[in-house]
Amino acid sequence: MKVDLELFREILSIDSTSGKEAEISEFLYNRLEAPEKERIPVGDGTENLFFKWGQPRVVFCTHMDTVPPYIAPTFLEDRVLGRGSCDAKGQLIALYTACKALEADGCSGFGLLLLSGEETGSWGAKAFSKTGFTAPYLIVGEPTENKMVSASKGTKSYDLVFRGKAFHSGYPEYGVSAVDLFLDFCKSLRMMDFGKDSVLGKTTWNIGLLKSDNPQNILSPELSCRLYFRTTFASDSAVQEWMKCAPNVEVTARGGDAPARYFAIDGFEWGPVAFGSDAPHLTGFTHKSICGPGTVRVAHRPDEHILLADLETAVDQYVKMFKSL
Repeated sequence: MKVDLELFREILSIDSTSGKEAEISEFLYNRLEAPEKERIPVGDGTENLFFKWGQPRVVFCTHMDTVPPYIAPTFLEDRVLGRGSCDAKGQLIALYTACKALEADGCSGFGLLLLSGEETGSWGAKAFSKTGFTAPYLIVGEPTENKMVSASKGTKSYDLVFRGKAFHSGYPEYGVSAVDLFLDFCKSLRMMDFGKDSVLGKTTWNIGLLKSDNPQNILSPELSCRLYFRTTFASDSAVQEWMKCAPNVEVTARGGDAPARYFAIDGFEWGPVAFGSDAPHLTGFTHKSICGPGTVRVAHRPDEHILLADLETAVDQYVKMFKSL
């Protein structure tokens, strides 16, 4: 079954950057067709949507929110550009098309679960898990180049505050620069060897939300930031222990998830990935898989796009996955 490109255009034309999912969830609830539809409040003003064809034993799933900024869609001959085209509205349209193809084949026993808040903490997934729903199989749509995920890195997030002592920058010996404390911390972190995992490779980290408002001629009294790790089976515990002992910094752990292995269906190409998803936070499923069109190498970028051929391949694969299960 071919992807409805006009429907895809409508979905991409709605700004659903995290926190703004209300409009797209309303649109999808009214526009997508299924024998049974359910709206599930998340608790933060957003909602999850669950479309069912009979009692689902296989649940297809992806998220409605995207990272900012919103970028309007552009349709070219072989690809579609725009925010969400690769992560994860491309997966959404492919999964829905697969569901309609299965319906046309007379199949039942599957569902399409659309979640809010994946990009900011998997709030929709966590809320759905509290409903107590269970099923044997979950297939999460993410940009994996249509390969099944065998394992994925974990995540660990921390809020950091470095406190210095403000003083005239001409006499730094009388003060303490919070920026210097931050740089010393980064140097120590760069020198730390968390080991190379045989499956997931090296541990990586990134700093965001960096803030220090001191004028240029005053030593910074305070610097705050967020530190985000992508951990492996070998490093997940070591990272947490290292952060407990980090010197000259106030550390607040924000949580995250552990590295995990996933169910790969026979006959499909598979491999590990370094990014996270809603999958770890969706309980109640015996077997969890991750697979979808698009590549993470263009996700979250200004030139985010997805190839139309990859969408068609994904539809066929999702149908085959359901039938093989």
